[in-house]
Amino acid sequence: MGFRADVVRATRAGRDAARAGQPITACPHPRDSLLRSAWVRGYAAARPLTAPP
Repeated sequence: MGFRADVVRATRAGRDAARAGQPITACPHPRDSLLRSAWVRGYAAARPLTAPP
């Protein structure tokens, strides 16, 4: 598998983590990894920010 497949997997894993209610700190990728960016992007897509009440 190539890097693109890894990015897709990381994005899906982030989305799944958000839907499961895990905190964003559950990301398994190191801070300087591009896969972390993909994971956080997936997480954010599943849990968009909402306006305060």
